[in-house]
Amino acid sequence: MPYRHAPAMPNEVVHFLNCRPGKIYVDCTLGGSGHAGRICEKILPDGILIGIDQDSDAIKNARKVLMPCGTTVHIIHDNFIHLPTILSELGMRAADGILLDLGLSLHQIEASGRGFSFTRDEPLDMRMNIESELRAEDIINRESEASLIKIFKEYGEERRARQIARKIIAERKKEKIRTSLQLVRIIMTALPKEVRRKQKIHPATRTFMALRIAVNRELERLESFLEFAADYLNPGGRLCILSFHSLEDRIVKQRFKALEKGCTCPPDFPQCICNKKSVARILTRKVVRPTQEEVASNPMARSTKLRALEKI
Repeated sequence: MPYRHAPAMPNEVVHFLNCRPGKIYVDCTLGGSGHAGRICEKILPDGILIGIDQDSDAIKNARKVLMPCGTTVHIIHDNFIHLPTILSELGMRAADGILLDLGLSLHQIEASGRGFSFTRDEPLDMRMNIESELRAEDIINRESEASLIKIFKEYGEERRARQIARKIIAERKKEKIRTSLQLVRIIMTALPKEVRRKQKIHPATRTFMALRIAVNRELERLESFLEFAADYLNPGGRLCILSFHSLEDRIVKQRFKALEKGCTCPPDFPQCICNKKSVARILTRKVVRPTQEEVASNPMARSTKLRALEKI
């Protein structure tokens, strides 16, 4: 089956990455290779693209799509958290642009068979890397009620986390919860009818998002990545990040501000004693959103938030 996915904000991405011939760019989350393909077009004839993804389906697709593109391409099956090691093994110290797209691909939702969608009856898996051990099924069937509440609240911002967790605990005593639609039915019965009726999004949306984040350690890995990402940019290099919900965007926004500010001393200190200097300047003072035209043609892009910075 062809790998289906339309990249979010491709024009804005190549603009903020300042893609130029002969330079080195890293797409840390290849997905359907839409962004990577656009980058390759801009860096011909002698640029270098390093494409990374933890999903083996994305890697297989990238080998078909990117290898004939006419420039040097390295395709790596790994998680972006290992970028320092990947660059080192390729004999490179830094890049001129790094892209991180934190969204799910349409392929993962529609064709991976891993239970990312609450509209399909699939195994409750949710692993982006199928070599990982922890599955959504393991969390749902093993974690305590308190732990489930914490996951749903912190990662899904689910207001009714307690009711949902309590219902899951009750139902799993009868039988193991193994499929996505099985979990959807439990969530639906945990919520009052008037709540389900008034919600603008599907009642299972936040719970599924929370489970996916927990399974793949998404926020933890994002925070770790942002601690070192700027160190692997050449002077004038750009870091561009696409996020899709408030938790991710908040982490990116705060880290970008810290990189630009440098000093971490309290505001009332008469002089700086931490000796931390600004290492970057923020290019997006306000978050950049997709155009109405793009959202009309690619509804999956509607919640995209783009932030970018430049290494000093």
